[in-house]
Parts: sequence; structure tokens; C-alpha cells
Amino acid sequence: MTRLIDGLACLANDYDVLLCDVWGVIHNGRESFPSACAALARWRAQRGPVLLISNSPRPGAQVAAQLDDLCVPRDCWTLIITSGDATRVLLRARAPGPAWRIGPDRDDPLYEGLGLAFSDLDEARFIACTGPNDDEVETPEDYRVVLTRAAALGLEMVCANPDRVVQRGDRLIFCGGALADLYEQLGGGVVMAGKPFAPIYDLALSLAGERPGAPWERSRILAIGDGLATDIAGAQAQGLDRMFIAAGIHGAEARGADGGLSARAVDELLAVAGLQADYAMGDLAW
Repeated sequence: MTRLIDGLACLANDYDVLLCDVWGVIHNGRESFPSACAALARWRAQRGPVLLISNSPRPGAQVAAQLDDLCVPRDCWTLIITSGDATRVLLRARAPGPAWRIGPDRDDPLYEGLGLAFSDLDEARFIACTGPNDDEVETPEDYRVVLTRAAALGLEMVCANPDRVVQRGDRLIFCGGALADLYEQLGGGVVMAGKPFAPIYDLALSLAGERPGAPWERSRILAIGDGLATDIAGAQAQGLDRMFIAAGIHGAEARGADGGLSARAVDELLAVAGLQADYAMGDLAW
């Protein structure tokens, strides 16, 4: 069974490095979670690096600015690695394109400096997707007709955010991964570099630095996240120990009859997904 723990203090002697998800673990898109931030800051001060590993389609520098706006203290993280950072490698290899773009203007930093051109669908050589153009109101079904055309043209989709949904305040909104799922169902090809895929982990661990005298041992790295199909599946594929934050996007499914976190419910949820986690807690805390 997954071990339910009260906080990171229970594991302070077992790990040296944290790979921690961002959205759903330390903020909900509207506000930061003070207890989670304090726990990461304490870990970083007492134990070792905290690498924030996010499926944001924007580069790490833009995510850092967003975290500042959400009052996430900079002393609670060492480095930010994003799906956008890893996806830029895929996009650069396909430049100059042109690409047919799906996604809001706020994701423009993903494309800066790549020499990538954009066009309408009929002239494009591939699709560059960061998520719905307007995630406040759109769903994948709004794209079914145009993605059916794209699949018929044989265009490959480069999806910069494998997340299917994230919490924004008290709502779930659709992300790029939901569009990628639909595109694959329609017969289109998709490539992704973010969680759960290997490129983002390769990039994160290459940037983690070293403990004195040697690289960090994988057995001493703990991955933390609330997304089963991304955070937990990705860390499991990488052979990393995993902590599931159950109050995130799967919160309702991880509760028992009394409304509290249930080990049985967590294990059943993981089993349905074909996954395992070493630990679980409701909200990240020390």
C-alpha cells in the first residue's frame, strides 16, 4: 500500500533532491499554498536542491515571473525546468516550419529566438500546440473539425503541454494534452517532451548539479506531483520514488467515506491507472 505521510519531515533522512510539480502542488493558478512553499523552502535550506518541474509550455524564466506574481517565495526552489524548455528543442529542429499554431498569445515566449514561421493550416508543415486559444471557455470538442482536417493532411502535432487538465481556482480547465489526445484519436501523430516523457527528466537531471564528489543518486531523488498520467507515470518510468499529492486534480477520488484522505482510495486510484506511488499526502507540507 501507498504510505500516507503527514509531511516532508518524515522523509528528511531518505532523500537529497526533490523534483516537484508546480500547478496543483504549490499553487492553483489563482493563489499559492503557503504550507507547500514553506515545506520546500525548509527542504532546500536543510536537505538539498528543489527542482520545480512543470508542464507549462512557457520557458522557466516566464514561470518564475508567474510564481513571483502568485507570491511563491524564491527561496523555496533552486531551479525551474518546464515542458516549454524541453519542447524548444523539438521546435528548433523543425524550424523554419511553417507551423500552424494553437494556443494563446501569452505563450509567445516559447517561440522566441527559434526562427520559426507560422501559417494557416493548409500551408503548415506541422502543428505547434500549447493549449486551447481560450482555456476559459473552450473544450477539445471545439477543435474536432479543424483537427480532423489537420489529421487528413498528415500533420504532426508538437504539443508543449502534456497536461490534460489543471486547477484554476476551484475549476478544472483543459490543457494541451487534452487536444493531443483528441488529435491521436482522429489519427494524427503527436510528439511531446514534457511529463511523463523522458526529455524533461533528462533536462532536469542534467541541470541538477552534483553533490560533492559525485552525481546525485537516483535512489535519493523524490518526485512529487498531483497528476497521475504525468507526474506519477513519468517518475515511475524514470525509476524515481514518487509522492502523490492527493488534494490536486484527483482530490475527490482520493477521499474515503469520511471525506479524509484514504490509503485504500489512493491505491485503487493508482491501480486503475496501472501505477504505484511510494507516499501520499493531501496537501504538501513539512
